[in-house]
Amino acid sequence: MADDPLALFDIWFAEARLSEPNDPEAVALATADAAGRPSLRMVLLKGHDARGFVFYTNLDSRKGNQLAANPYASLLFHWKSLRRQVRIEGPVSAVSEAEADTYFASRGRNSRLGAWASDQSRPLSDRATFEARVEAMRERFGAGDIPRPPRWSGFRVAPQRIEFWCDRAARLHERRLFERDGEGWSEGLLYP
Repeated sequence: MADDPLALFDIWFAEARLSEPNDPEAVALATADAAGRPSLRMVLLKGHDARGFVFYTNLDSRKGNQLAANPYASLLFHWKSLRRQVRIEGPVSAVSEAEADTYFASRGRNSRLGAWASDQSRPLSDRATFEARVEAMRERFGAGDIPRPPRWSGFRVAPQRIEFWCDRAARLHERRLFERDGEGWSEGLLYP
């Protein structure tokens, strides 16, 4: 097995992409506000490398506000088809403007319009209001370029702790824990 948790994640993620029927990049993101009250939701992993794991959102959303107040998060991948999960914890930082612009430009046109139209996590009186805002954005931008909204960007979770969990018979699961140790990683096992 790999001694580098990022290399091991790459292996598991590639296997999940082959076996998971829906959204292998779906990940539960846990954040907490300044008072420590937690919140959990699903997001999509949009990139990962030695620097960390990237997702994008509206900066004025609940998660965006929580990360501004408490820049630390946990991620949980659960690949049911493989009977595996990966837990990642670490500090969070903003991606660069260039990274956010590049990813935003790769999104479908309707998704880009929706990012402009949505006041993510804010109360919405009815669906028709949102649909009207999307149409207003469609008219505003016409067939032209749709730039990234100023309130929309990405975050990178820099892993300090990564746990790999494998389901085993009789609930005798296997848990490998990697923790950041200077420039490298220390590794150990956890009881199931």
